Amino acid sequence: MCIRDRYNFDGADRVIDWALENNMSVRGHALLWHEATPDYFLQGSRDDIRARLETYINTVVTHFKDRIKVWDVANEVTSTDIYNGNNGVGPDRRTAWFDAVGNGDYLDWAFLAARAADPAAQLFLSDYNTENPIKQDWLVEILRRFRTRNIPIDGVGHQFHLRLNTPADAAISAIEAVDNEFAGLINHITELDVSFYQDPGSCYETGTNCQADLGPTPPADLLADQARLLRDIFNQLVTKPSVESVTFWGVRDGDSWLNTNPAERYNYPLLFNREGEPKPAFHAITDPSYQI
Repeated sequence: MCIRDRYNFDGADRVIDWALENNMSVRGHALLWHEATPDYFLQGSRDDIRARLETYINTVVTHFKDRIKVWDVANEVTSTDIYNGNNGVGPDRRTAWFDAVGNGDYLDWAFLAARAADPAAQLFLSDYNTENPIKQDWLVEILRRFRTRNIPIDGVGHQFHLRLNTPADAAISAIEAVDNEFAGLINHITELDVSFYQDPGSCYETGTNCQADLGPTPPADLLADQARLLRDIFNQLVTKPSVESVTFWGVRDGDSWLNTNPAERYNYPLLFNREGEPKPAFHAITDPSYQI
């Protein structure tokens, strides 16, 4: 935690030390995210903002050097204006960071500062909806800009919050978009789950027209659909050498954020049910002989 240049690492140190003592690795998430930026951070001139950001990143990354070896340097910075189609404004998301700096230069500052603080750490750009073709193009545009400016980056983190009707090929296309143009970049799936609901935009924007609650017992046909989708995705992911890790966004269904977002109801997006028992989706991706 940082409050006006005062840092308190006690809580994070306890978590990281426990993980390392138990032979786990820790991902640093995230050094720069518009939803976790205090107002004072963006006050003053561009030079003021850059100096503040560089000091913060240097302090945090240096503190965890050799303990955190992978950092999501910037999180969710690609434009979300996908629903306006070709008229959407991109590639950069118009956040308080973008408005304060006047363009996307703050991303350059963040990655350069992270590399200077720990040259051995892997640096990632993390974003969601990368399976959407419009957002995918904008992500590629930002990566091209990085390459032109010699900005250090090691990989892309894909937040795949999918639905049962999401084609597996859509998720794979996000991996291929990086592979096809940026040889050497790593792909991580950093947040994976599969919602059982197909809500319209109004459910997210105004809480209206959300699908009815499925109740405490998931329908068997939807469990099978989830298993087929994840098997299809994983069967393709293992053919992609750039994909080095996949992280589900939670363990048990009852712990998922999707039980309350965008509406409060039962959801079943993960590999284990509320009792911690493996679901068909778990067996589908761990046992090739499992019959769905």
